[in-house]
Amino acid sequence: MSKHFSFAAEAEDDSDVVFRDVITLALLGFIALVIILLPHINPPEKKRTEQEVAAPGSVMIEARWDDDIDADVDLWVQGPQDRPVGYSNLAGEVFNLLRDDIGFRNDASQLNYENAYSRGIVEGEYTVNLHMYFNRADTWPVPVTVLVSTVKPSGTTRVTRQILVSDVELRRLGEELTVFNFRLDADGELVEGSVDSATRKLVTSATGGYNFDAYK
Repeated sequence: MSKHFSFAAEAEDDSDVVFRDVITLALLGFIALVIILLPHINPPEKKRTEQEVAAPGSVMIEARWDDDIDADVDLWVQGPQDRPVGYSNLAGEVFNLLRDDIGFRNDASQLNYENAYSRGIVEGEYTVNLHMYFNRADTWPVPVTVLVSTVKPSGTTRVTRQILVSDVELRRLGEELTVFNFRLDADGELVEGSVDSATRKLVTSATGGYNFDAYK
Protein backbone atom coordinates (compact mmCIF):
# COMPACT_ATOMS: atom_id res chain seq x y z
CA MET A 1 0.00 0.00 0.00
CA SER A 2 1.45 3.35 -0.92
CA LYS A 3 1.70 6.16 1.63
CA HIS A 4 0.34 9.62 0.88
CA PHE A 5 1.92 12.79 2.36
CA SER A 6 0.16 16.11 2.83
CA PHE A 7 2.39 19.10 2.43
CA ALA A 8 -0.32 21.29 3.95
CA ALA A 9 -0.38 19.18 7.12
CA GLU A 10 3.40 19.27 7.38
CA ALA A 11 3.39 23.05 7.03
CA GLU A 12 0.72 23.27 9.74
CA ASP A 13 2.84 21.14 12.10
CA ASP A 14 5.85 23.40 11.51
CA SER A 15 3.72 26.44 12.37
CA ASP A 16 2.64 24.85 15.64
CA VAL A 17 6.26 24.14 16.58
CA VAL A 18 7.31 27.71 15.83
CA PHE A 19 4.35 29.06 17.81
CA ARG A 20 5.19 26.91 20.82
CA ASP A 21 8.86 27.98 20.67
CA VAL A 22 7.88 31.65 20.59
CA ILE A 23 5.53 31.21 23.55
CA THR A 24 8.19 29.28 25.51
CA LEU A 25 10.85 31.91 24.83
CA ALA A 26 8.47 34.71 25.81
CA LEU A 27 7.58 32.90 29.04
CA LEU A 28 11.26 32.32 29.90
CA GLY A 29 11.99 35.98 29.20
CA PHE A 30 9.16 37.07 31.48
CA ILE A 31 10.40 34.79 34.30
CA ALA A 32 13.94 36.13 33.91
CA LEU A 33 12.64 39.71 34.05
CA VAL A 34 10.69 38.97 37.25
CA ILE A 35 13.78 37.42 38.87
CA ILE A 36 15.85 40.49 37.97
CA LEU A 37 13.26 42.96 39.27
CA LEU A 38 12.21 41.05 42.39
CA PRO A 39 15.02 42.33 44.68
CA HIS A 40 14.16 45.90 43.69
CA ILE A 41 10.44 45.43 44.23
CA ASN A 42 10.87 43.87 47.70
CA PRO A 43 14.50 44.46 48.79
CA PRO A 44 15.70 42.21 51.62
CA GLU A 45 16.48 43.80 54.96
CA LYS A 46 20.04 45.01 54.99
CA LYS A 47 22.21 43.00 57.33
CA ARG A 48 23.39 45.38 60.01
CA THR A 49 26.98 45.41 61.08
CA GLU A 50 27.98 45.41 64.74
CA GLN A 51 28.54 49.15 64.59
CA GLU A 52 25.06 49.75 63.15
CA VAL A 53 23.37 47.79 65.92
CA ALA A 54 22.40 50.30 68.58
CA ALA A 55 24.90 49.60 71.32
CA PRO A 56 24.51 50.89 74.84
CA GLY A 57 26.71 53.75 75.90
CA SER A 58 29.22 53.52 78.70
CA VAL A 59 30.99 55.61 81.32
CA MET A 60 34.78 55.46 81.12
CA ILE A 61 36.96 56.45 84.09
CA GLU A 62 40.74 56.66 83.87
CA ALA A 63 43.51 57.37 86.38
CA ARG A 64 46.99 58.24 85.08
CA TRP A 65 50.17 58.95 87.00
CA ASP A 66 53.86 59.55 86.17
CA ASP A 67 55.36 56.58 84.32
CA ASP A 68 58.67 57.14 86.13
CA ILE A 69 57.16 56.64 89.60
CA ASP A 70 57.05 53.01 90.71
CA ALA A 71 53.81 53.27 92.64
CA ASP A 72 50.56 51.34 92.91
CA VAL A 73 47.67 53.79 92.77
CA ASP A 74 44.27 52.10 92.91
CA LEU A 75 41.19 53.44 91.13
CA TRP A 76 37.88 52.83 92.92
CA VAL A 77 34.51 53.60 91.36
CA GLN A 78 30.88 53.17 92.32
CA GLY A 79 27.83 53.36 90.05
CA PRO A 80 24.21 54.03 91.02
CA GLN A 81 22.80 51.44 93.43
CA ASP A 82 25.96 49.35 93.03
CA ARG A 83 28.84 48.18 95.18
CA PRO A 84 32.35 49.74 94.98
CA VAL A 85 34.62 48.34 92.26
CA GLY A 86 38.40 48.26 92.62
CA TYR A 87 41.37 45.87 92.88
CA SER A 88 39.71 43.58 95.44
CA ASN A 89 36.30 43.63 93.73
CA LEU A 90 36.79 43.78 89.98
CA ALA A 91 33.15 43.88 88.89
CA GLY A 92 29.74 45.09 89.96
CA GLU A 93 26.43 45.43 88.19
CA VAL A 94 27.49 48.73 86.61
CA PHE A 95 31.30 48.85 86.47
CA ASN A 96 34.24 46.59 85.62
CA LEU A 97 37.83 47.42 86.53
CA LEU A 98 39.74 46.64 83.33
CA ARG A 99 43.31 47.32 84.46
CA ASP A 100 44.84 46.98 87.93
CA ASP A 101 48.28 48.60 87.69
CA ILE A 102 50.76 47.71 90.45
CA GLY A 103 53.61 49.90 89.24
CA PHE A 104 56.65 48.50 87.46
CA ARG A 105 55.95 44.86 88.39
CA ASN A 106 54.48 42.62 85.66
CA ASP A 107 53.93 45.59 83.35
CA ALA A 108 55.11 45.25 79.75
CA SER A 109 53.49 48.56 78.76
CA GLN A 110 55.67 50.69 81.08
CA LEU A 111 52.65 52.94 81.54
CA ASN A 112 51.03 53.80 84.86
CA TYR A 113 47.26 53.88 84.57
CA GLU A 114 44.05 52.18 85.66
CA ASN A 115 40.64 52.32 84.01
CA ALA A 116 37.07 51.19 84.55
CA TYR A 117 34.14 50.94 82.16
CA SER A 118 30.42 50.74 82.83
CA ARG A 119 27.97 48.45 81.05
CA GLY A 120 25.57 51.06 79.77
CA ILE A 121 24.95 54.52 81.18
CA VAL A 122 22.82 54.26 84.30
CA GLU A 123 20.96 57.30 85.61
CA GLY A 124 22.05 58.31 89.10
CA GLU A 125 25.05 59.15 91.26
CA TYR A 126 28.65 58.09 90.66
CA THR A 127 31.73 58.27 92.88
CA VAL A 128 35.40 58.14 91.84
CA ASN A 129 38.15 57.57 94.42
CA LEU A 130 41.91 57.04 94.44
CA HIS A 131 43.81 54.93 96.95
CA MET A 132 47.59 55.11 97.53
CA TYR A 133 48.24 51.39 97.94
CA PHE A 134 52.03 51.25 97.69
CA ASN A 135 54.93 53.48 96.65
CA ARG A 136 58.24 51.70 96.07
CA ALA A 137 59.76 54.90 94.72
CA ASP A 138 58.99 56.63 98.03
CA THR A 139 58.56 59.85 96.04
CA TRP A 140 55.97 62.28 97.40
CA PRO A 141 53.52 63.60 96.45
CA VAL A 142 52.28 61.37 93.61
CA PRO A 143 50.34 63.48 91.07
CA VAL A 144 47.42 61.69 89.38
CA THR A 145 45.13 62.83 86.58
CA VAL A 146 41.57 61.47 86.63
CA LEU A 147 39.27 61.67 83.61
CA VAL A 148 35.60 60.78 83.26
CA SER A 149 34.14 60.34 79.78
CA THR A 150 30.90 59.09 78.28
CA VAL A 151 30.83 56.90 75.19
CA LYS A 152 27.56 57.03 73.24
CA PRO A 153 26.41 55.48 69.96
CA SER A 154 25.78 57.97 67.16
CA GLY A 155 24.61 56.40 63.92
CA THR A 156 27.26 53.90 62.88
CA THR A 157 29.93 55.31 65.22
CA ARG A 158 30.51 55.82 68.93
CA VAL A 159 31.26 59.29 70.25
CA THR A 160 33.53 59.76 73.27
CA ARG A 161 33.11 62.99 75.24
CA GLN A 162 35.14 64.00 78.26
CA ILE A 163 32.87 65.39 80.96
CA LEU A 164 35.22 65.73 83.96
CA VAL A 165 38.96 65.98 84.58
CA SER A 166 40.96 66.70 87.71
CA ASP A 167 44.62 66.73 88.77
CA VAL A 168 45.12 65.60 92.36
CA GLU A 169 48.02 64.56 94.61
CA LEU A 170 48.38 61.56 96.90
CA ARG A 171 50.68 62.37 99.83
CA ARG A 172 50.89 59.28 102.01
CA LEU A 173 50.62 55.51 101.98
CA GLY A 174 47.07 54.30 102.53
CA GLU A 175 45.46 57.64 101.66
CA GLU A 176 42.00 57.41 100.07
CA LEU A 177 40.84 60.48 98.19
CA THR A 178 37.43 61.20 96.68
CA VAL A 179 38.01 62.91 93.35
CA PHE A 180 34.43 63.18 92.08
CA ASN A 181 30.86 62.63 93.11
CA PHE A 182 28.53 63.41 90.19
CA ARG A 183 25.15 62.57 88.71
CA LEU A 184 24.13 61.57 85.18
CA ASP A 185 20.58 61.96 83.88
CA ALA A 186 18.59 59.45 81.82
CA ASP A 187 20.31 60.70 78.63
CA GLY A 188 23.77 60.23 80.08
CA GLU A 189 24.30 63.96 80.49
CA LEU A 190 26.09 65.47 83.48
CA VAL A 191 23.57 67.02 85.85
CA GLU A 192 24.42 70.66 86.43
CA GLY A 193 25.55 71.42 89.98
CA SER A 194 25.93 67.74 90.90
CA VAL A 195 29.75 67.60 91.02
CA ASP A 196 31.59 67.66 94.36
CA SER A 197 34.45 65.90 96.13
CA ALA A 198 32.86 65.19 99.50
CA THR A 199 34.65 62.25 101.08
CA ARG A 200 33.11 58.81 100.56
CA LYS A 201 34.95 55.63 101.48
CA LEU A 202 34.96 52.94 98.78
CA VAL A 203 38.05 50.81 99.45
CA THR A 204 37.38 47.25 100.58
CA SER A 205 40.14 44.84 101.54
CA ALA A 206 40.99 41.78 99.48
CA THR A 207 39.85 38.47 100.94
CA GLY A 208 42.68 37.22 103.14
CA GLY A 209 44.52 40.52 102.77
CA TYR A 210 47.52 41.35 100.57
CA ASN A 211 51.14 40.35 100.99
CA PHE A 212 52.86 43.72 101.23
CA ASP A 213 56.30 42.07 101.29
CA ALA A 214 55.73 41.11 97.65
CA TYR A 215 55.65 44.80 96.77
CA LYS A 216 58.99 45.68 98.33
